[in-house]
Amino acid sequence: MAETRVDLLHLLEDLRDAYPGAVEETILTEVIANSLDSGATVIRISADSGRASFTTVDNGSGMPRRDLRRYHDLAASTKARGQGIGFAGVGIKLALLACKEVVTESRRGKSHVASSWHLASRRRAPWRWIPPPGRVDRQGTAVALSLSDSLSPLADPGFVESAIRRHYQPLLDPECEGILAPLYPYGVAFEVNGVILAKEAYAATERAPLTIFVGRKRKPSAAGYLYREADPLPEELRGLAVSTYGKIIKRGWDWLGVSPSAPERIGGLVEVPMLSAALTLNKADFIRTGARGASYLAARKAVQEVVLRQLAAWGDAREEPHRERPRAMRVMERDLERVLLDLSEGFPLLASLVEQRRGQRRLPLGPRAGFGHGPGPGFEDGQVEESESTVPESADTGESTPPAAPQEQREIPPQRPEEPQRGSGAALPETRGERRPLKLGLTVQFEDRPGDLEPGRLVESTVFINRAHPAYQRAAASRSEGYHIALSVALALAPLAVEPAGEHAFVTAFLARWGQAVSGTPRRRKS
Repeated sequence: MAETRVDLLHLLEDLRDAYPGAVEETILTEVIANSLDSGATVIRISADSGRASFTTVDNGSGMPRRDLRRYHDLAASTKARGQGIGFAGVGIKLALLACKEVVTESRRGKSHVASSWHLASRRRAPWRWIPPPGRVDRQGTAVALSLSDSLSPLADPGFVESAIRRHYQPLLDPECEGILAPLYPYGVAFEVNGVILAKEAYAATERAPLTIFVGRKRKPSAAGYLYREADPLPEELRGLAVSTYGKIIKRGWDWLGVSPSAPERIGGLVEVPMLSAALTLNKADFIRTGARGASYLAARKAVQEVVLRQLAAWGDAREEPHRERPRAMRVMERDLERVLLDLSEGFPLLASLVEQRRGQRRLPLGPRAGFGHGPGPGFEDGQVEESESTVPESADTGESTPPAAPQEQREIPPQRPEEPQRGSGAALPETRGERRPLKLGLTVQFEDRPGDLEPGRLVESTVFINRAHPAYQRAAASRSEGYHIALSVALALAPLAVEPAGEHAFVTAFLARWGQAVSGTPRRRKS
């Protein structure tokens, strides 16, 4: 009888290549992540180059016998997708590539078991039960690695400490204790070769705290800080690092989509616990589609607003060159923005792509909305490109200001006064810096991707329309590219629907509402 056989060595090597760093660094960070997921408050690490050994002991929840048995199955995991920061014990499984033997001891209640595991050949990784070595006192898990190379970085205490501080900086930063307190009420202590790692914050010349509120939540959803130096920072300190549950996932400015005028002199850290549900399978990036992708986009947008406000206060905001866009595209973007604003109630995942501005109210579409008299209040010609993102009234807390009620909106004149009226009883709000052409909501751009079957794609909060697609070229030849752009945007945003049935309903509703907006909005024609 035939059977399916697996090349374990090749499978582990592919798994190793899925991580950006060295395999030793991946093993260390994943072992710690699994300890944190088990509720550990103390993680003790021993690195001995003389014995070529690496050992971790934690006081987490431990594993019963049945879980330790499944722990040796490369395809099994007791973790649900979207929970925790560890990847199904991948650290121990990758250790088979760098170790002669992996000894795991776990104690939970009356269960106290241990196993020995090693990679015997390309297709065999046998394991067996052994008597517990006694590294765990009351409860927790201990992992002992017999390294194949005595010069392995895992045997160097200096490497271990620097890797912990680099990947788990929020757990060793006093300024992150507040946002991490609900997750780790008793804190987390790291001990390397008997020395407890001290908590320390980066001593910067200038430092500014960040408090981020996502949606209408009253409690902060994220917290962190920015720092700035007069001289260029070391490479590993540049950019804004984003972490969740104390583990840094990304660092730099690319993931945020904004950059200061002097990025080499500014860095920072922001801890966003809600993003743990948006992590990819290898916990090294964030999902950008579906419900978890929508939560990532919402958190990213909130961080963008707070960071941009602080960079503007420092005078380090990068001034984007204002490029005059064709009027037809400005009108198209305004119509798409109205459609998204109208559909965000029926499709809540779209809320992260709608740019809410002060004084903006929902504009109902359709004939009954009276859409035949100009773009409507709150949408002056060209304002979509030039409007500044929402700036909350309480800059200290970062709470977002809710849109004004429709009754109050009708009382506000459509024209914005150029100068404050003196002598009036009420003081007009002061302007907060110069208006920037930057948009934090959904934007539409064009690109040429010959051979790509998709007419459009969503990258972060931008929809790229493929002008090289045959459908777009046929639409341009027949002067119906407007409908094709709307269809491409709808198809690119459809994966944000929770279910496949919701994708079809979303595309249908999007095109119907866009058609109403186009038919009800007059266009100016050049004589």
